[in-house]
Formats: sequence, C-alpha cells, structure tokens
Amino acid sequence: MELMLKVPANCIVVQQPRRAFLGGAGTSRLGATGTNRKQRVYSSSSSAISMIPKMSISAIPNQRGDKSMSKNKIDIPIMVNGCSGKMGKAIIQAADSAGLGVVPVSFGSAEESGQTVQVGATEILVHGPSERESTLASLLEKYPNLIVVDFTVPSAVNDNAELYGKVGVPFVMGTTGGDRDQLYKTVEDSKVYAVISPQMGKQVVAFLAAMEIMAEQFPGAFSGYSLQVMESHQSSKVDTSGTAKAVISCFQKLGLCFDMEQIQLIRDTQQQIEMVGVPEEHLSGHAFHMYHLTSPDQTVSFEFQHNVCGRSIYAEGTVDAVIFLAKKVHSGADKRIYNMMDVLREGNMR
Repeated sequence: MELMLKVPANCIVVQQPRRAFLGGAGTSRLGATGTNRKQRVYSSSSSAISMIPKMSISAIPNQRGDKSMSKNKIDIPIMVNGCSGKMGKAIIQAADSAGLGVVPVSFGSAEESGQTVQVGATEILVHGPSERESTLASLLEKYPNLIVVDFTVPSAVNDNAELYGKVGVPFVMGTTGGDRDQLYKTVEDSKVYAVISPQMGKQVVAFLAAMEIMAEQFPGAFSGYSLQVMESHQSSKVDTSGTAKAVISCFQKLGLCFDMEQIQLIRDTQQQIEMVGVPEEHLSGHAFHMYHLTSPDQTVSFEFQHNVCGRSIYAEGTVDAVIFLAKKVHSGADKRIYNMMDVLREGNMR
C-alpha cells in the first residue's frame, strides 16, 4: 500500500526509483558507500506490508506577479548575511519580490571584505569580521526596524548569534551546525527576538510537526524496528542535515534505537545521480532524505521520503519568518526564540 502526500499544484513531483535502499534480488542496500545491510525484500504476493508515505517537492521559483509585488515595499529592512552564497542570493530575490527592503550591507569572511555582490538590482557591500559590531550598530540606528537574516556557515553560528544579541537586533537564522546548546543559551540570555530553525521550508516543517505529534501521542510504537537513513545534499554542505536529525529524534521517541553517526551522507555527485536519483540540473542545490524502517522479523517496512530540488522553498519560508518576527517585535510580544512551527501556527503566510 503506498500513501502519497499531495503537494501544491505549482510544484513538480519528482518520483525516483528506490535506488538508495533497495538493491537487486532480495537484498536491501543503504547506498554504495555505506555498509551493506542485507534484509529480505518481499514481492507483492508475499505477506509483507510496505507503507511508503512520500513528500517529493521540486521547488521552482514563483513567477507570479513578482514585479508588481516589489513595488509595494513593506517597512521591514533586512540584512542578509551570507549574501554571496546561493541561499543568500535566493533570499534576497524572494525578499525583493515580497516587497521587503534589503539593506546594501552584509557580513562575510575576511577574504570577502570590501567586495560588492550584485543580486538583481541590489548591490551589497560585504564587511569583514573586524568591522561587524560597529557596522551592525550603525545599521540598527539607521534602520530601527532592521531584521538580520543569517545563512552563513556552521563555524560562524555562535559568534554571529553572540553579536546579534550584544547589539540587540532581531534575527532569523537558518544556518545549521555550530554548538546548538550554546546557541540557544546565548540567545536566551541576550533577550532578543529570534527565529532559529535548521529547516525553513514550510511544507517540510509541517511534515516535521506531524512526526512530532506522532512521537508524542504514540511513544514506543516502533519499538524493535531498525532504521536506515540517507540524506543527499549539494557537495558544498559540509554538515549533517538538521532536518534529518529532527526526524530521527522523533523516531527515537517512537522506540527506535539509532545513533546520528549512522546517517549516510551522500555528497558525491555521481552517487547522487546514479544511486539517489537527483536530477543533474539540481546537483548544486537539493535535499533528498529517505528513512527506511523494518520490523524485527522483516515482514513489515515503512519508508518516509521528502525530496526538494532548488532553494526557493527555503527562501520563501525565510521571508515568512522575517514578516512573522517583525509582527512580534511590533506587537511587543515576548522576546524569545521562535521556530518555523511557530511561524506555521501563526497562519496568514503568503
């Protein structure tokens, strides 16, 4: 029995053969580079049950009325740190289409200091580490409603959060990695408004929410089951997916024993094409995740999959998070850390 989660009409559903886990004749393999873990694979005539909920999304930039929208500027100036990266550029484009004002300043590495980055009609000057605090304080004075968007690198997560808290500027952080416990402690102690989420795609976050509900209401439901996890991202992503970790955490509450070190990371482009089934045009920007569960006697299996091609799904979600946070600041809500589930619960997304 196969269950398919429906995606919006303006998304392209990409269904690939189950290459990552299912090998040939009666075996199940977790990829070419991982340790082969053989298990029985039953045909449709056997007594096995295979339930495969899938969410497969190809995020294609929205072409509807972008030019007209950009004329209606919203009084939310944003600073995009990491503007030279592909994710940063996608966010700037999405912000401009939504009518947000992108300030012409960004933070980058020492090597990028003094460079300008052109994104559409916006030219942004990149400042290095030594100029960060004074530059950010001046920007906040010039733009009192400023919100910072951080899509930098894992090694910068903690220092950046400390800076935003010290200056007192609200921020949205989608950067993964770093010391997450220290990150949350730093932000909580600084008492600033923040949205922190390793996953900015709204539909993927909704899937995570469903997983959390299942884990909360049915703890131990999968006790004894084994779990295999594969995640494939563009080769420039150096850390393990935060989304994969969040899903695995739910499975652990459902009774599965699994160590994060067992996640199979696919970063080799040839494997991504041949084994995972990533379209070649999306090798530089994709997120393919597969979670395969098997019962102790190997007669029942479940497979959860969510595939994202492109970056627009994350860029649009980030813009929604910015608007959400701006409303919290304007209403005088509690200064605390919010996440994308809070954004989803608020509703009224574009």
